Amino acid sequence: MPAARTESDSTDPENAINVELMLRVKAGDHSAFEKLVELHQNAVIGTVAKMLGSNMDAEDIAQQVFIRLWKSAAKYEVRAKFTTFLYTITRNLVFNESRRRKNKKEQSLEEKEEVSFKQIEDLGSVNPEKELLKAEMRNHVDEAIAQLPEKQRMAVVLRRYENMPYEEIADVLELSVSAVKSQLFRARTSLRELLSQYL
Repeated sequence: MPAARTESDSTDPENAINVELMLRVKAGDHSAFEKLVELHQNAVIGTVAKMLGSNMDAEDIAQQVFIRLWKSAAKYEVRAKFTTFLYTITRNLVFNESRRRKNKKEQSLEEKEEVSFKQIEDLGSVNPEKELLKAEMRNHVDEAIAQLPEKQRMAVVLRRYENMPYEEIADVLELSVSAVKSQLFRARTSLRELLSQYL
């Protein structure tokens, strides 16, 4: 596992707030835990949904992430950014769920329909046809990402949607920075091939 990186953490005000809240959670502070959930739940739900290619179970799994965060608070140490700790928990739960689905060959038609319905439901009224095409393209991108191997998929989601630096992705995935860059290069190559007919 790569060595945890803390050099920039002290100069990162957002991380300082997260760490302070998490240390309060470690001391049993429920209000600090609620604040952490409030700050991060949307990002975690989004990451889970993109990793699984479905919105159906994203909230349930995100809830499990925060339950596990609460349960592991007693062992929390400030060794890396708080988001590294949070997304490592997210990674473990998502990879487990991903493997469970693969084994059971789930990913049912209803899940895909539910994703499409939500995207159409959220369309603005400015230019419905243009927005529909955008939503359709987003759907193709999400489906293509869902076909990537799990580490490539996680690297893409954290980089593209969470704007996470390579170093932190490396910590979350327990890889070197060069291995993360290699995963992302292979993922982008695969995505270009999968989406070639739409681009």
